[in-house]
Amino acid sequence: MDEPTWVSRMAPPLSIASLLYLVSYSWLVIADLVGPPRTAALVLIVVTWVFFIVDYLVRLTLADDRWRWFRKHPGALAFALLPVLRLVLLLDRLTQLPGLRRTRGAALRTRIAVYGGGAVVVLVYIASLSVLEAERHAPGADIVDFGVALWWSCVTVTTTGFGDYVPVTLPGRAVAVGLMFGGIILSGIITATLASWILERASRGHDDEEPATRGQARAIMARIDGLGRPADPQEPDATHG
Repeated sequence: MDEPTWVSRMAPPLSIASLLYLVSYSWLVIADLVGPPRTAALVLIVVTWVFFIVDYLVRLTLADDRWRWFRKHPGALAFALLPVLRLVLLLDRLTQLPGLRRTRGAALRTRIAVYGGGAVVVLVYIASLSVLEAERHAPGADIVDFGVALWWSCVTVTTTGFGDYVPVTLPGRAVAVGLMFGGIILSGIITATLASWILERASRGHDDEEPATRGQARAIMARIDGLGRPADPQEPDATHG
């Protein structure tokens, strides 16, 4: 079996596993489970996580050039480390709506916008759960319910940081650092996408002002060379036909 075949066969099970991971983790944190229910939720989380790690290792093993595959598939590693991110791929249908993919650049911007928006939602939600789990029972903590945790994640991912709620534990602060860096990266992607759209709109109707590409220059030079090439003596002369 090759790597593409494995990927196509594992896509539905991995999507289900990602959803199970999200539900289990949400149940564990929001309900503040104890005893057997907590154990059951932890088992589901660990099993689905191992499932993603095994998938990553199998894909790496099936690759012809493993180092090259490792460098070119950072998304697969991200899914293995944080399985819930795979749910963002379910938004692919939104990138195929009629009228959204008129040009190659528009198609790329649509995918970036859809996946970027989905990643923001997932990032904020998971960060809210993580910081709540870390802070809820810590002495002096003020992030003690999911509503407050969600508010804190929203202001942190936008790097606003009102400071009304602050993590007091080391894991909570680690979540804050990751959320801030994630927000900066996603903000940069969105800004670049918007700038690309504005440039494309501004350049419409001004094709004569655009510089020629190297490919276009090479094509023109090839035609010029063809015009200057001497005629083949084997060919009949049209003037003596």
